[in-house]
Parts: sequence; structure tokens; C-alpha cells
Amino acid sequence: MHQIDMSGLGKLTEHVSLSSQLVFSSSATVYGWPKEVPCTEEFPLCATNPYGRTKLVIEDICRDVHRSDPDWKIILLRYFNPVGAHPSGYIGEDPSGVPNNLMPYVQQVAVGRRPHLTVYGTDYNTKDGTGVRDYIHVVDLADGHIAALRKLYEDSDKIGCEVYNLGTGKGTSVLEMVAAFEKASGKKIPLVFAGRRPGDAEIVYAATAKAEKELKWKAKYGIEEMCRDLWNWASKNPYGYSGSSENGN
Repeated sequence: MHQIDMSGLGKLTEHVSLSSQLVFSSSATVYGWPKEVPCTEEFPLCATNPYGRTKLVIEDICRDVHRSDPDWKIILLRYFNPVGAHPSGYIGEDPSGVPNNLMPYVQQVAVGRRPHLTVYGTDYNTKDGTGVRDYIHVVDLADGHIAALRKLYEDSDKIGCEVYNLGTGKGTSVLEMVAAFEKASGKKIPLVFAGRRPGDAEIVYAATAKAEKELKWKAKYGIEEMCRDLWNWASKNPYGYSGSSENGN
């Protein structure tokens, strides 16, 4: 993970050095376990897992690049929790091995690749005891990138190293998300409940006012559309892009 992110950044900066413009895909994991919500871009940064720490290191490098050479114009996009697939059903997430994120795992349970979903933590201070996250449709996320690129093109003289949250501004619990997927797919997702995982935050969702004002961007889709498009992808491609089961059958 560290090697992919860091080496990728190094190679990228070599190739874009002539334009001195960069949009970096960061993550809301840089906020760690926030003491309050919604998370604004000015919140203290305190990543609690390796993925978040890697993103935070790269953000710091981007800020240092701009400080050392103000000609660099950089936008850092802090994703919250991307979900869904292209509405066509032909482009979607196909993780290698066991998925680490909620919805790719849910889709694999739905198509019979895994027997159940393990829900980690049922004693959080939330409406149903499960963790709350800000899920965002991947199409909205793509539109956010287009908005950031447009900002670089149209307002480059006003940009230094800017940060924007990309989320919906709404929190959804694990059980709410599973229920939405069950409704969209018509599939029952068997659940097994377990204790909390180290580093998992209780409630995280975005403050989106800055992106709405400065990027002229706002998420359009809710969890119903996310789950609908995710199931459309999963039902057409139960074994992802390989088109066959993991044991080759």
C-alpha cells in the first residue's frame, strides 16, 4: 500500500512537472476518529490506520511541493466512502482477494461468493449501534474530479494547495446500508456480529459547503442509487472482470 501510493506520486510528479498542476486522490481517513461531525477541511489530521497515514504523508508532500515552488497548483480531494458502479453495469469494483470495504463484501455475499457479512462493532453510540459513514456514489466522485480540474483550469491564479471534501454530508450506518442493498437486490444478506476493529471510527461524515461553493459541485445520488447500480454491476459480473469463479469453474 505504502509503496503503491508513494511510488505512484513520484512518477506522477515527474510527468506533470511541466504543467505544475495536480489533483490528488486523498481520503477522509486522514481525519482519524473525529471528535465531532461533520468533518470540515480545517479539522485536525490524525490518521488511525496505515492507509490513512499514507494519504496524510502524501498530502504533506504536496503541501511542501507548493511551499517550495508556488507555481505548483494542487487540489487535494478527500474522498469519504465510494460506493456503486457505472449505471451501465459494465464498470465496477473488483477487488483482489477478500474485500476490505463494506459494500464490495456485501456484493460478494449477494452473488454467493461468501457465506455472510461480518459486522464489526454493534455497541457504537449510533442509532443502531453500528458505525456510521458518508457513502458517495462513484459517479458523483468522478464528477468531483471534473469539477476540480475545471477549477485548476479556470482559477489557477487563485489556487495554492487547496483541500476539498467529497461526500454527501449525510451519515449512514452499516445496517442501514445493508438494508438498502437488500431492497435494491432482493437478496438477503446473512450477518455475523463481532467486536470492534482497532482504528475504526464511530461516526464520520463530510462537511461539503466548501466544495459546493468553490468547485460548484454537489453529490446528486443517495444510497438507493448507489445500491441499485452496485447490484446491477454485481449481477452482470458476479465474478468481476474475470467472468469465472475463483476456482476456475
